[in-house]
Parts: sequence; C-alpha cells; structure tokens
Amino acid sequence: MGNMNKVVVIVGTNASGKSGLAIELAKKFNGEIISADSRQVYKGLDVATGKITQEEMDGVPHHLIDVADPTERYTAADFARDGRKVLDDIIARGKLPIIAGGTGFYIDALLNPRLLATVPPNENLRLELEKGSVEDLFEQLRDIDPDRAGDLERKGEKNLKRRIVRAVEVALTAPEHHRETVENEPFDALWIGVRWDDNTSKERIRTRTTQRIEGGMIEEAQQLLQDGLSWERMEELGLEYKHLADYLRDKISKEELIELINRDDWRYAKRQRTWFKRNTEINWFDGGKLNDAQELVREFLK
Repeated sequence: MGNMNKVVVIVGTNASGKSGLAIELAKKFNGEIISADSRQVYKGLDVATGKITQEEMDGVPHHLIDVADPTERYTAADFARDGRKVLDDIIARGKLPIIAGGTGFYIDALLNPRLLATVPPNENLRLELEKGSVEDLFEQLRDIDPDRAGDLERKGEKNLKRRIVRAVEVALTAPEHHRETVENEPFDALWIGVRWDDNTSKERIRTRTTQRIEGGMIEEAQQLLQDGLSWERMEELGLEYKHLADYLRDKISKEELIELINRDDWRYAKRQRTWFKRNTEINWFDGGKLNDAQELVREFLK
C-alpha cells in the first residue's frame, strides 16, 4: 500500500499536548496536519479554544482551522466532507496526513462518513444513559455533537430526556458501528493517544486557563459580540464561552469565571477519556515520554 492511504491520528484530552506532538511528527515524516476540533473551525475563536498560532505551527501546514463563521453552524457532516477533500489532496501530493484533535466524533466521521447515516438502536447503552440527569446528558451531547445539541436547544427540546438520550446514543454508538464496517475504508490509520495522570492533567488545565485569561480571552469574547455574535450563540459554543457570556453580563465574578472554566474543562477531559476509551486501536503514550510514538510512526510507514 505504501504511504498512499496511511493516516496518523493523534488524540487526547484538552491540554494534553496533541498539537506539539503532531507538529513534531509532521516535520519528521513530511506531514500536514488536519485539526479535528469542533470549535477551532470557527474564525475568531482563537484564545479561548487554544487555537494554534502561526508561530507555533513552525511552518507545518494546518487545515480545517478558521473555515467557518461563528454565527453559522459547522457540523460533523461539514467536517467530514471538507476533511475528505483535504485528506485526498495531502495524499495526492505525497505527504502524510496527520489528524490531531480532541473531538472524537468529528474524527470518526471523517474516517468513515457512513457513520453519520442511521445508527441502529443500542438498548444497553440507552438504559445506561437514562440513569443520568438531563443536564449532564445535554452537556455530554454538546461536547460530542454540538450541532445536534444546538438543534435541540433552538427547538426548545434541551430538556426532553428521550430526545437527548437518543442523540447521545447515536454519537456514542457511531464509532462501534464504524468499526463493524471498516473493511472497505480507504485509509489505514495509526491511532496515537497522549495521556497524563489526573493531577498533572488538572494542573495543565489550570495553567492553560490562566494563560488564556492573560492572553486576552475576555477581550476576544467582547470582540465576537461586537462583530455580531449573539449571546445565545456564544452560550451554544459551550465550555469557556458560556461562562464568558455570564461574566460579560455581570452574572459571575472573574474568580468564578476561572473556577467554572477549570471545573468544566476537567469534566470535559473526563468525557473525552470515556469517548477514546471505546477505541481499542489507540496506542497510548504518557505525555512526558513521546519518543516511542515517533518509532511507532516510523514502523507504520515502512
């Protein structure tokens, strides 16, 4: 097969160091990076999402960043469609595609768009999900399929547990459905995961929040509003943005803003872990010991 259909996928929780590893591998193995982040696709959502800067890219081409207006919705289906074009182009130019990001649903949709079609019922998963609260289920849906969460919110259905349970069920079942039908897929993917222990992960999240506050996250949110982003849409963008919306309307203090962002980013990291745990193809590496990941890629490309 050569390298023609080979793809490297780098996943992990927020603040795990995925981007740094992706750049390192891209420089070593003639690669280009496809960002798989449901919010970094939007223009102007830079500081709060931790979007990589031109300087940090270090000359490595990055794709599917800043491709959508934040006032509009960019879905997993949009990502799968645009990502496939980028994948094909990178491969056609003899480069190695490296998909890096924490939005697992988008990555699965890109590597197998068929999973976006009808997903069969998963009764056991449904029963498990129904034990959760409506609020927790909706936050989980917002993480993995923000477009569907936005649809339910606009229709006034964010408190209809049955609808939310089915939406989460579809998103969580999709990767398993995908792995049952991969025989005809055109990509040979090497999955690499970056992980840290809980204490280190929490500390990295706290450090990142401080850096973002100091880096202009609040001012960026104010600019988005001035540019026409509605309060409702800002809240839909989730995580930092829903708390920034409250802060800018004087509903919470700056200290509360920081505390809530740290709390929700950690909760999100745990949900990401749960998502990626379902994928047994991922080769996990401790964040401080990534040299072995290079060797794995080298063997994969032989």
